Amino acid sequence: MKITVIAYLEPDAKDPDIVVPQVIKALEANGHETSLLTIQADVGKLITGLRRRKPDLVFNLVESFDDDIVGGLIGVTGVLDLLQVPYTGGGPGELYLQEDKSLSKKLLAYDHIPFPDYAVFAPDAGFESGGKLHMPLFVKPLRMEASQGIDAQQSLVRDTEHLLERVLNIHKSFGDSALAEEYIEGREFYVGIIGNGEDVVFPPVEMDFSNLPDDRLPVLDNRAKWDEKSAQFQGTKAVLPDLEPELRARIQGVARDAYRALRVRDYGRVDMRLTESGEIYVLEVNANCYLEEQSEFAMAARAHGIEYNQLVNRIVELAVKRSTTQSRVQKRKRRRKPSAVKN
Repeated sequence: MKITVIAYLEPDAKDPDIVVPQVIKALEANGHETSLLTIQADVGKLITGLRRRKPDLVFNLVESFDDDIVGGLIGVTGVLDLLQVPYTGGGPGELYLQEDKSLSKKLLAYDHIPFPDYAVFAPDAGFESGGKLHMPLFVKPLRMEASQGIDAQQSLVRDTEHLLERVLNIHKSFGDSALAEEYIEGREFYVGIIGNGEDVVFPPVEMDFSNLPDDRLPVLDNRAKWDEKSAQFQGTKAVLPDLEPELRARIQGVARDAYRALRVRDYGRVDMRLTESGEIYVLEVNANCYLEEQSEFAMAARAHGIEYNQLVNRIVELAVKRSTTQSRVQKRKRRRKPSAVKN
């Protein structure tokens, strides 16, 4: 097929994120004809670029659109829908459900999937103490991705005074509501999943915090993810744990339930914590999760027997099948004649 990979290019960057050439290489290894379209806050160029390339499919690696991390990604997929161009991953509706963490939790609650108790503090609302939440609380932006606004030492608050400080900081720095969750002590797991109904759940990956300095909170914050020179980055690593079959099945089962509850399409990752008493809490559901070759998602796929090239092309197959099915349904709807209205 003709596949166009779209990705955001930072204003001062010469090249897109490292994941982009990795995905292109995997697609070409499977015989696809590829092209790259980088975008920077210009809808016209996005539309023109796609119309010129006329792809059979878009592989969507967009993570932001200018400085709008949340609405930008949703908007890009909306443009793709309007152009009727098939693409990988979630659409605007699905992404909206997952980006708004409060709404995500309400959907999880509907399906009785456990998550930390929480409160939302909006910029335009009066401050409240958090009601019946139990300290300590972990406070972060409601809609930001990639751990933006998360600093392990600052985000954990133990009293109302520091809660107010952190909430106001998020309001000022991000213009976003603040989400305060009860902090869950325990082991942290990431479960990758691919599929649209007949889902394949990968083995759980655990984040090992054992090499963190004693004064550091065991949380994968912004520095732990992106600052290679930081103690947080160097003190954390993803591992494949040796779990009892029953525990592994429980973790995978909760992940699958969360994946389906939030309508994730094609592929995604569910982040969870396991308490000492054996309770499993869903922290976050990540649609269109990071596909870098050494990421936790790719690592889990390899543990399941799916190498990186296969993984990328499997996502393509899922997107094509889903798009083809949707197209057939829409055509059948258009062919139907409206039934007569009886008096």
